Amino acid sequence: MSSSPYRKKENGNSNEESVTLTDEVGRSLTCNIEYSMNLEGQEYALLLPIDSPVEIFTWQGDDNDEAAIPVEDETEIDKIFETAKVVLQEQNLTLRRTAVTLTVVGELPEFPEEDMASDVDPDEESEFEELMWLTSFYHEEQEYAIYTPLDPFFILARMDDDGKPELLSEEEFQRLEPMLPMLEDQFFDDLD
Repeated sequence: MSSSPYRKKENGNSNEESVTLTDEVGRSLTCNIEYSMNLEGQEYALLLPIDSPVEIFTWQGDDNDEAAIPVEDETEIDKIFETAKVVLQEQNLTLRRTAVTLTVVGELPEFPEEDMASDVDPDEESEFEELMWLTSFYHEEQEYAIYTPLDPFFILARMDDDGKPELLSEEEFQRLEPMLPMLEDQFFDDLD
């Protein structure tokens, strides 16, 4: 997987810096610091995983009213992980259990531009995350599909005194969440 096209921006300087984020169960995720900022006397950073994030979905409901549901339950992920890993290996992708999200290592297929709906304005904000299908599989007669987001998958983290990222508590995330769109806009403006 190629490294991120984004760079850390701080005080107008741009340079790339990698850090490892670790969750409460000890899983790690290597990320590039894309943007750092000081909010209310605390340093925060927008992190972008080096490996490609993926999401697994399944379907619930009947044939007439099926809904795609993201698989977030750790027990269900434990049950389907080995099967998902094998089907991704057929595409030369290695599925990894990492902090915050599942990731794959390897070269992702090119996104076919013709899959974009012709009546959709690419500059218009969408309330839905754009995803690219990688593969599907069955486990115990239930269908699953693995997708990767087309937009950057940013993680907001608090930086400790040693410059190591820490996951936010639920309360801290809820307090900062309204500022995320502004921070992402500022980041993209600084890239221009």
